[in-house]
Amino acid sequence: MRATRAILHIDNFRENILAARKRAGPHPKICVPVKADAYGHGAVAMSRYALEAGAEYLAVADACEGAELRSAGIAAPVLLFSQALPEELPDIVLKELIPMVSDGEFVEEAARAAELAKKRLVVHLKVDTGMGRLGCRPQDAPELAAKILGYKWLSLGGVATHLSVSDSLEPGDIAYTKGQLHQFREAVDSIRKAGIEPGIVHAANSGALALHEDSFFDMVRPGIFLYGYSPNQERLPAQPVMELRSAVAFIKKARKGEAISYGRTWIAPEDTFIATIPAGYADGIPRPLSNNFSIRIRGRAYPVAGRICMDQCMVNLGPATEVERWDEATIFGPGFTTAAGIAEQLNTIPYDILCRISKRVPRVYVGQGI
Repeated sequence: MRATRAILHIDNFRENILAARKRAGPHPKICVPVKADAYGHGAVAMSRYALEAGAEYLAVADACEGAELRSAGIAAPVLLFSQALPEELPDIVLKELIPMVSDGEFVEEAARAAELAKKRLVVHLKVDTGMGRLGCRPQDAPELAAKILGYKWLSLGGVATHLSVSDSLEPGDIAYTKGQLHQFREAVDSIRKAGIEPGIVHAANSGALALHEDSFFDMVRPGIFLYGYSPNQERLPAQPVMELRSAVAFIKKARKGEAISYGRTWIAPEDTFIATIPAGYADGIPRPLSNNFSIRIRGRAYPVAGRICMDQCMVNLGPATEVERWDEATIFGPGFTTAAGIAEQLNTIPYDILCRISKRVPRVYVGQGI
């Protein structure tokens, strides 16, 4: 195994799922998004751990991600969040994935694919209440729901929307979210008034789970919260799941005035020891952290010296050091700098940091019962 590896703390993941269940109450189902390789945590493994912890649904971005789960023997309901292509529909039908539908044209395409396979396809109707991405307008929901039911091989399994600023406590954003939820309730009510059962009604993402109890409906879909990053840590605390570790592969003595790494952006201010860590931006360490980040070795934080390379980075151990070759090095994780800390430093979001961890980094799952 490579020195650089992602350690996944499954006990923390389970605790986050239990916290989501407690917050949502006993009745709403839990849908665990495992898109983007489970936010970099490993889709197949995290799906299994999620289901073992009591989640009822999984969600991915596209048919390829759904097919990966089915090939691994995962039979739970899997939602597709992104708009599928018509040519993906035969595989979606075959693998019993659940696409979101936003318009009549795609309903027709889905119905044709299901009829050709002589296999019923469950779909969820997406309503756009203000995200501006996918979904029909709220007033068009009853007509589209009726269209779905008009096809022998289609079933309406649910109705959903997506909240765009549910993680914000700004008064204007709170009002916007309340407006989205109001529109969504009206759309669902209009479907029922048309004599159509909407199925599973769902809207709540991580922000809504923390801040908007009126969004829980029949199912909640917390994503980033389950991986350890809450939109409001005070109201709904989360435990980070991923830890990125490496090791000290080499130590050398740099003399005062010597340059380290590309571009000569770091010059030794004194005679000092430099450790080389076999982890770089191809592993997921953002290059903008060059000369502006620390890595923990033997319980102490050591500053990165010079530009982060594709496969390696260097840290300044100082003029005297107890660090030895092969010592473990923590780049981020629980109890140290987290993905949220890095994200704040780079003016981005934890999702961005977690999803950067590349496929070449082995995932190691730890915890009770692993």
